[in-house]
Formats: sequence, structure tokens, C-alpha cells
Amino acid sequence: MFDDRTDAGEQLATAVAKQDVDADVVLAIPRGGLPLGRIVADELGVPLDVVVAKKIGAPGNPELAIGAVSSDGSVWRNEVMIDHLSVNDEYVETQQEDVATAAQEKAEQYRAGRDEIDLEGKRVVVVDDGVATGATTRACLRRVTNAGAAYVMLAVPVGPPEAIESLRDEADAVVCVETPSWFSAVGQFYRTFGQVPDSEAMQYLDEGS
Repeated sequence: MFDDRTDAGEQLATAVAKQDVDADVVLAIPRGGLPLGRIVADELGVPLDVVVAKKIGAPGNPELAIGAVSSDGSVWRNEVMIDHLSVNDEYVETQQEDVATAAQEKAEQYRAGRDEIDLEGKRVVVVDDGVATGATTRACLRRVTNAGAAYVMLAVPVGPPEAIESLRDEADAVVCVETPSWFSAVGQFYRTFGQVPDSEAMQYLDEGS
């Protein structure tokens, strides 16, 4: 149990530092990942930027992820779920385009005119406040890999064992402070887990400017 995102960020920063990674940049997944990303970036002494992805919701059930798309169009499709729900390709492809556009707009909003950090050949640490299904996390990791990063580490405070294990296929290393088997939602492992408003989340990026 973490007190709040600050507590989780401090514990995560300690865990990442123990890996002795010569990181070049930390990328936080908005919005909840930014408070933690700021702490990890400060601990490592590197810049903080964002990596944004949004889920593709199932027809008639937008909360059920059948995939996710990042701001550059990098996509992860849950083929098992797509087949199970008999979702047609036209729906998925249309959603991919719309979701990629929304993710790009969100990334630009957060950067507020700042240039995106070039990831070519960089050692990157991707941070979020936790993993549930891992859909958007997977799309974010693919975004970083497709941008030419030399090394990608995922760092999160909590996630279910099966999701964390599956994400090892998308990153060179995964650091997770807690992997409880009795997992239902990320928020259950925080005593305080309120929404992070966009305005507050953006301030974490400004602090390093």
C-alpha cells in the first residue's frame, strides 16, 4: 500500500536507481504517471517528457480495451478479445485513426509548444502510477521502441503478476515495486488516489524546464 503518488514515486525511484541504469530520459504516461515520473527523473538527473497512448474501446463498451494506440500511431491489438467479440476490421481501423489523433493532441497539449525529445539511440525509462491490463502501457512501449530508443525500461509501483510478466516482451527491463496476486484496480493500492488534473500534471513537466 502506498500513501499517495509521491510515496509511490519515491519508492519507485529508489528501485530504479538500484538498477544502475545510465538513463537519458524519463517518459511519464499522463496523467497519473507524471507525479511519479518527476520524482524518478529528478533521482536520475535526466529530463522528463511524456509518452501518450489511448485505448481502443469495444463497440458499445468503450471502457473495455480491445487495443491501444500511441501518439505516433503505434498500435497494440488484443486479437483474442477482438475475435471473441467478433469486432470487424473496419471498426478497429477507424478507431485506430481517431485514437491516434486524440493521443497526438494530448501529447502536444502537455508539451505546450516544447519540442518532443528525440529518442533515437537513447536509454529511456517509461513511468506510470501502475498497470492494470497493460493495454495503453504496451502501446507506449512500442512508441518508444519505434522511435529508435537503444534501451527501454518500464518502471511502475504496482501491477498484477501476469500483466507485468507479459510486458517484459515489450521492454528491455521491467521494474515493479509490488506485484500482488489479489489485484482488481491500481487505486486499491493507494491510500490517496485522486484524479490528476491536466493543469497539475503539466506542472510536473514545467518543473524541469
